[in-house]
Amino acid sequence: MKRSYLYYLFPVLGTFFCLWYIFASTSEGIYTDYVRLVNSYLPDVWNPAKFFVPDIFTRIPVNYLGRIINVALFSYSTMFDRVLGVLALGLSGMVLTKYCLRKRLSLIWTIVLTAVVFSLNKWEMLTNGSGWAHFLSFVCFYYHYELLDRSWNEEEWPRDQIKLILLPFFTTLLVAGPYCAVYSATVVLACGFLFFLAKKGERTKYGIYGFSALVPFLLYMWSNSYAIEDHAAPAEVSLLTQLIDTPGFFVRFLVKSFSSMVIGGEAAENIFSSNAPFLILGLLVMALYLLALWLYMKYKLYKDSILPLMLMASGGMNHVLIMVSRWIFLQENYGISSRYALQFQTGIVGILLTFALLMKKKRIKSRLAVRLAAVGACVLFLAGNGYTTYEEIKKAPYRKDSFERRAEIALNFEQYTDEQLKGSFEYRPSRPDSGAKVRSALTILKENGYSIFRSDFTKEK
Repeated sequence: MKRSYLYYLFPVLGTFFCLWYIFASTSEGIYTDYVRLVNSYLPDVWNPAKFFVPDIFTRIPVNYLGRIINVALFSYSTMFDRVLGVLALGLSGMVLTKYCLRKRLSLIWTIVLTAVVFSLNKWEMLTNGSGWAHFLSFVCFYYHYELLDRSWNEEEWPRDQIKLILLPFFTTLLVAGPYCAVYSATVVLACGFLFFLAKKGERTKYGIYGFSALVPFLLYMWSNSYAIEDHAAPAEVSLLTQLIDTPGFFVRFLVKSFSSMVIGGEAAENIFSSNAPFLILGLLVMALYLLALWLYMKYKLYKDSILPLMLMASGGMNHVLIMVSRWIFLQENYGISSRYALQFQTGIVGILLTFALLMKKKRIKSRLAVRLAAVGACVLFLAGNGYTTYEEIKKAPYRKDSFERRAEIALNFEQYTDEQLKGSFEYRPSRPDSGAKVRSALTILKENGYSIFRSDFTKEK
């Protein structure tokens, strides 16, 4: 029992560290996506007309509940959303720690995973509270993957079977939003893999589990067909045309996105003066993917655990998905953005867990080579993520200053032009009406006494 407490101590410490970070690097006030959310849903968060819309599932329904609680209890505090995101990240760490305990992995692997999961390479997601539900969705992903892993080679309880059937509906339709594509594909492919590996008497349940993941995804796609895309992207040609014209762009985009799992994009851009370091690191991470996958299949680790394979598949598909969906911005560094670290991180966790399981095996050829590869992977990811975290800690006071300057502008927004508001609040600068949208959002907040216009906040100012 004492041993398990020691394991869980690390994700708890990671959660407190990220809580410290958001309070050290941010302050109250809206910007970027919050402008759209305020204009779309406030002040009448109880209005069913805003909830029951054809593309409801694309809007992440759990957000409606979050906004209701936030408005009712906290007068729409952006810090409340950030705290929710960090707490959800902490739960993801707990799920992975539970797996480490269940598989009797050494404490050192829990420490390594904690360092990666709570790295500040995802600073942009942590500081922008509007994405708190995305952190929650990954809790659901990890929990589902871990539950499916447990059903594979351990005693499965009836309640676990019910969870594996119902969890995809909850996750896909209420929490995951656009993240559900890779999640659904991962679960369906894993269930198909287990279907062929399982004994005849157990194959049916994996077919049911896979079908249960497919149905809500199809419902999501139906809902998504009613959504109106609103991208201010410079690309004016099709993916195929762009691929034929500039194949190197797509290669660099993809390889660079892998490099961001070693060193965060912003930190890397400050120290790398050419493409070469990005490409070298990206290719190295891709090589680790391939090595871990080869070792996983060679030593038949799937007989013991399916989780690392699911995580590596999820990470790899996320890299491809981001390239396919974000190439339209015609920036090959777009894939190294901090906002994608949460998605890409799953693959790194899968690689590390693969090496952790290998180190447990007693009979393994070339043990020294495998051990060196495992140590190399740990050093690479820990050094890179450690450097990124160090850089973000140094930037925390400056980030907070920018939030506080923005709050001062917001409190006196009537004195600024639309053009000035558009630049200060980072809301779709290429759109001619962005400044008016910012003004509209701030007017709603002021009239209702929300966010920075709360009485307690204005008194402090």
